[in-house]
Amino acid sequence: MGKVVRVGNKLIGKEHPCFIIAEIGINHNGCVNIAKKLIDIAGSMGCDAIKFQKRTVDVVYSAEELALPRPNPFGETNGDLKRGLELKLEDYEEIDDYCRKRGIMWFASCWDSGAVDFIEFFDPPCYKIASATLTDDELLRYTASKGKPILISTGMSSVEEIEHALSITGTDNVVLYHCTSTYPTDADEANLNAIFEFDRKYDCPIGYSGHERGITPSILAAAFGAVSIERHITLDRTMWGSDHAASLEPTGLHKMVRDIRAVPRLLGDGHKVVYNSEKPIIKKLRRVFNSASKCLI
Repeated sequence: MGKVVRVGNKLIGKEHPCFIIAEIGINHNGCVNIAKKLIDIAGSMGCDAIKFQKRTVDVVYSAEELALPRPNPFGETNGDLKRGLELKLEDYEEIDDYCRKRGIMWFASCWDSGAVDFIEFFDPPCYKIASATLTDDELLRYTASKGKPILISTGMSSVEEIEHALSITGTDNVVLYHCTSTYPTDADEANLNAIFEFDRKYDCPIGYSGHERGITPSILAAAFGAVSIERHITLDRTMWGSDHAASLEPTGLHKMVRDIRAVPRLLGDGHKVVYNSEKPIIKKLRRVFNSASKCLI
């Protein structure tokens, strides 16, 4: 059966329904009302959890990076953009209350220790380690110190880097996600067979975090044994922002969740049988050759 990780009231593991995460990330574009609309969509489509991203801007980025020219809806510099995309405490209080009323879990990828402390105030069911922070040993240790389940994405990461991260977090309360960090990901770089390699190599549940166009790779990942699927969501892929193009609109999210939920039924138990529904068809269509009389009967 393999290990199972409990996130809130859900179990993530091979004998349990696929845990589907709708990542809002920064696709709220700094607007709580957009975040609420996306929460409504994810909840109505049957997703298990919502994920945001949280940064302490002045810690994650250097003063030089923040001062770079970058015209955007919030101002003229990269700092204006990064600060504009960060929701405030009162925003997350509103989001937390909204998710509780909707009955859906939420958590975040925290990019620094201060962000972990910020999100810890809301007692999240788990934490996410983004691919970009997998090599941040200090952040790994600090996140693990909170005693919550940790979901780890592995984009941009070598096997050695993944194993080093797991040596810090352990594998007892971890879900490890195969991931390619290009937005959107080309088909020849999805490398879904890595899910089988991860499953053989690591003693923890294996998921898939996708950034591809469409939904086929995510459905295949579930069929290949990924016990959790994470995808970015958006109201409209043409919206301003870096992650919208690699995100699912409501119709795509609906189809993906529907088809992932169908995977266990489609796979069956692997034992070849004649189904009762086939028996009337046998009478109508089955051709039997009698070797003794050399004729069809």
